[in-house]
Amino acid sequence: MPKPQVPVRDDVPASEKRQRALGASGAAVETTPRRTRRVFSAAEKLRIVKKADACLASGERGAVETMLREEGIYSSLLSTWRAQLNARGTGGLEPRKVGRKPKLDANERRNVELLKRNAILERKLHIAEAIIELQKKAHKILGIALPVLDEET
Repeated sequence: MPKPQVPVRDDVPASEKRQRALGASGAAVETTPRRTRRVFSAAEKLRIVKKADACLASGERGAVETMLREEGIYSSLLSTWRAQLNARGTGGLEPRKVGRKPKLDANERRNVELLKRNAILERKLHIAEAIIELQKKAHKILGIALPVLDEET
């Protein structure tokens, strides 16, 4: 006895096909996009530090903690910003470039490049002067007169 064939339905909407492709749990639909890391400008950091200092000065119990919850930051971040502010002033609150710090800045790299080039040229000059001295000795030994160069040329 032949097996009964399941009829193919072409009238299924595309959204339903996508839902079937996701599986029974629909996991792709339930996930939320990853949140990006917050970046604070120097002005925002300074504002928050001053606001925290005002909360401390008010003497109200839990004022700083409430302010931290409103801003959505941790106390460790606030203490880091305070340390940066005390150490380097408002310039210390500027966001720094992440990653490994370059050993040399642009001017120092250029200086090193020029020093290397100068050393190479000095070595070539030393070799050229040695060759000229050798040629002079060869002309003297062989008794060949050297051409006289005019000072003008």
